[in-house]
Amino acid sequence: MALETGIVGLPGSGKTTLFEALTHAPASAGVGMAPIPDERLDSLAKVVAAKKVTPAAIRVVDVQGTGPQLLGNLRQVDALLVVLDGFSGTRTPSDDLETLGLELLVADRDHVERRLERVEKQAKSGDPALRREVEDLRRVLTHLEGGGTLAEWPGELPPELEPLTTKPLIALENGPGGIDLKLEAELAELPPDEASAFREGPSALGEVARRLFGELDLLVFFTAGEKETRAWTLRRGGTAIQAAATIHSDIARGFIRCEVLRWDDLVKAGSHTEAARRGLQRLEGKTYEVQDGDVLNVRFNV
Repeated sequence: MALETGIVGLPGSGKTTLFEALTHAPASAGVGMAPIPDERLDSLAKVVAAKKVTPAAIRVVDVQGTGPQLLGNLRQVDALLVVLDGFSGTRTPSDDLETLGLELLVADRDHVERRLERVEKQAKSGDPALRREVEDLRRVLTHLEGGGTLAEWPGELPPELEPLTTKPLIALENGPGGIDLKLEAELAELPPDEASAFREGPSALGEVARRLFGELDLLVFFTAGEKETRAWTLRRGGTAIQAAATIHSDIARGFIRCEVLRWDDLVKAGSHTEAARRGLQRLEGKTYEVQDGDVLNVRFNV
């Protein structure tokens, strides 16, 4: 399942504007994909004369709801992108961020309390696993009541908790001290060449996407062919079989072996054939740990 980043912010902060600018999707969609700028992809596409070029992307959700509903929706995402109002002059971004942090901390404490109450009742059946979870939850609750966060918990947390304070959090100020989201949304509608003429430097939205990429601990691997050259995301430490599953479940199911080539070696060689002739390409199995910048060609049979 694709990793998701949830955009959250107070009314009028600009979170919906950010969602539309990042994903080029209407606000009504609620979910979209934010492309990751990567110069390596264009270089690979030129080498293989690709007819279609598809960048890597991160799934972005404009998180809806208030109170418990909002917190419940936030538990379903993998990272939080917090939009702070630095434009209206009626808010103090640093204060709003601190308030959000406290709300997440309280929500996690309440979540642990509710889980503990439920498991304590279930543990009366004598189930050893439930009794162990009760003891674990009691220790976690003591830690939280002492002012700690779940991110600071030294051991493993019960998998059912879905904590909020352990999720990567990126704060983005909408205003003079950060990004002018209204301007970026307008520029996002222009062709890249025209948009860059208005900017001094790279797109601020591209930097947001790269920060999300880093916080989610992702790497990029490529598939490079004439029909399509594409960048894909994978969690660091991911294997060749996991990369194959990212491309298509059938490819993973019929995995035989994986031809691996570094992106810059392919660019220098000028073609897959020449790279293989120079001995730059190698064969790897299912357990190969994919590296950022690998070009993969998975051999499979279904």
